[in-house]
Amino acid sequence: MGRYIGPSCRLCRREGMKLFLKGSRCYMAKCPVAERKRSAPGMHGARGRKLSDYGQQLREKQRLKRFYGLQEGQFRLFFERALQKRGVTGESLLQLLEMRLDNIVYRLGFAASRKAARQFVLHRHIKLNGRTVNIPSMQVKPGSKLEVIEADRPLAKAVMETGEARGHQVPVWMILDKDHCAAEILRIPTRDEIAPFVNEQLVVELYKK
Repeated sequence: MGRYIGPSCRLCRREGMKLFLKGSRCYMAKCPVAERKRSAPGMHGARGRKLSDYGQQLREKQRLKRFYGLQEGQFRLFFERALQKRGVTGESLLQLLEMRLDNIVYRLGFAASRKAARQFVLHRHIKLNGRTVNIPSMQVKPGSKLEVIEADRPLAKAVMETGEARGHQVPVWMILDKDHCAAEILRIPTRDEIAPFVNEQLVVELYKK
């Protein structure tokens, strides 16, 4: 599966908002999005043209995909899974993305960004229900218990204590034990607790065309 290896800040500039792709840097004056109001990337930047309906749908999809650090094939797979679930498709999509293992690691503050969290999982630093795992896209279920392996707990604590993962609090649908770098997933988050900036209905409309 391919991955994006270009400048992270370029993605934020293209979407016109912070996607929090670089950890603590996103809260510094160096951030090129909110503080300095830099235009979109490219020779002409943002021309201020009004987007068509398709353009609005595409931007919402790109924003959500980049926020969670997925490629197109991965993102579409999650959408197809959401279609098979009961309930509102857009909300199911957000819940599936939020319950990815790498996102859970990021939300708990063990890593400064989702990209770093993905590496943390790939390098076998995480145990899920007592077993070492290395699949970032794994779906974590309510009732699951997650912990950093003992040898790597100082690294996770350093990230939490130095503020590298600042800017977000541990969600109410998880319980974190900072001393042991362990957590328990209580439930699936509601729509109000996930990505308030995105209009997921536009993403659904785009893929259903």
